[in-house]
Amino acid sequence: MKSPNRDLLVLLKDEYMSEHAIEREVEQLNALLFTVESFDNISVAHEIIDLNRYRIFQDRKTILSALKEKELKPFVFLSNMN
Repeated sequence: MKSPNRDLLVLLKDEYMSEHAIEREVEQLNALLFTVESFDNISVAHEIIDLNRYRIFQDRKTILSALKEKELKPFVFLSNMN
């Protein structure tokens, strides 16, 4: 798996963790975030609320096209369904 280029702030409860244990923890976090941040999972957990047309879109195609746009139109919102 390609490791993403990101900065993570990891707060440790145990101050006596070895360097290897810390690296393993960060690798597991990267793997978890890589899975969660995929377009498929994002499209399942979000919906588009379009107040211009008074519609809510939950289909994958509309959500993915909205995510690919540089910025959303006025009064069009990406909402998390959690």
